[in-house]
Amino acid sequence: MRRSPGGLGPAAPAKGELTAPSRFEFRGGSWDLARGFRLVGILNVTPDSFYDGGRYASADRALERGERLAAEGADAIDVGGQSTRPGATPLSPDEEWRRVEPVLRALAGRVAVPLSIDTFHGEVARRALDLGAGIVNDVSALSHDPTLADHVAREGAGLVLMHSLGAPDRIHEPRRYEDVPGEVATFLAAEMRVAVARGVPEARIALDPGIGFSKRADQSLSALRAIPRLTALGRPLYIGVSRKSFLGTLSGQPAEGRLAASLGATVAAWALGGRIFRVHDVRETRDALAAAESILGPAPAAHAVPLESRS
Repeated sequence: MRRSPGGLGPAAPAKGELTAPSRFEFRGGSWDLARGFRLVGILNVTPDSFYDGGRYASADRALERGERLAAEGADAIDVGGQSTRPGATPLSPDEEWRRVEPVLRALAGRVAVPLSIDTFHGEVARRALDLGAGIVNDVSALSHDPTLADHVAREGAGLVLMHSLGAPDRIHEPRRYEDVPGEVATFLAAEMRVAVARGVPEARIALDPGIGFSKRADQSLSALRAIPRLTALGRPLYIGVSRKSFLGTLSGQPAEGRLAASLGATVAAWALGGRIFRVHDVRETRDALAAAESILGPAPAAHAVPLESRS
């Protein structure tokens, strides 16, 4: 975004300058991303997630963690009962619901920020929405269960569509790409059309390039470098790089030692146009992004492309 003389806020757009929509709507509210980034705190209630598996598997510990994430400045809390780490066994909807239901129910009455459910099962999304969740985060981008979009549309919730390829138990397998940015953009545009056709307004959709999913480390880097191109799809980008294995490839650090790399990648993604970040370390990420934003000002957004012309 261009700045006015003297740094007194954004200047009026230059003639011909277009900006992508910067608002993400969900049940119960919306985020004006032109005013700054948003952080979604990760709450895994799983025994086998790659970084925090088992730490918050009990409802009491998960509730404590959720309250801490909110206190540290999370703008939403993303609750997941299904690990998507490499080699994880997909759960049935009933098994997944048994993990997340007590946590969602407890958090709904204890935190003021929106709750998000991280699931690719339509039935789990429906039950979570019935308990008050405002956002559904689908790592399969409706490829696994398109009916998930029906529940989102009915309840006026927000929907995150993430790029990944294959069945849920194969989304981490390496894939061959001729053009990572182009293929990710084509996939996300197609799945957004599916969501819109099933009644989810574009204003309630955010797009995730799927860093670490169906991609080697170099392909994840290509997807991150493509953020300016992906913003041209016209929806805010939801970025998850926190402590992921591609950062281990770059730094040589295990998950516990990847905080610095996570912060560096997140700031870079923000500078390229990412606006919503799914993170384990809320306080540290907020401090890093706030410093970057104070120095650089809001990063520019790409121009929007009408949905019917996207390929």
